[in-house]
Amino acid sequence: MKDLPLNEITLRKYEKPENLEERELIRKICLSLGLLQLADSRDIIIDILFVLIKANKNKEELSSEQIKIKVTEIRKKYNLESKGLTESNIRRQLKRLADFMLIKKSGNKYFLTEHSSLKEIFEETIEKFIIPRIIKRVKEYLEELDKKEIL
Repeated sequence: MKDLPLNEITLRKYEKPENLEERELIRKICLSLGLLQLADSRDIIIDILFVLIKANKNKEELSSEQIKIKVTEIRKKYNLESKGLTESNIRRQLKRLADFMLIKKSGNKYFLTEHSSLKEIFEETIEKFIIPRIIKRVKEYLEELDKKEIL
């Protein structure tokens, strides 16, 4: 048996989202979903998700190059460093979002899963699909432990 998780999720609870500017709201979502750690200096995933959310309003699908251009604009607007703007890092972050089932790729274009809202994606994939399976497996381990006679 390997020690590599088949699935993994980190969820965090923060204060209520009141009076947050768009980028800060997306940052809190990334932190809440475990896509970003508090100490991460490279927070480019926030801007990538921001771009994809904006594109989703018009059901637009974007290439990684288009995403990079739009992310660069956002980072300039907010006077943020250009850390992490390499094509390879953009693709790596897109893969993380895809692995988390928040986005899909068709050809070389990226978009929010089923062009849905993040709330709908969370409910359908994470809340109804991923979390119950993880809980079920944890319970299997707990049941197995109950069968053992531990001294």
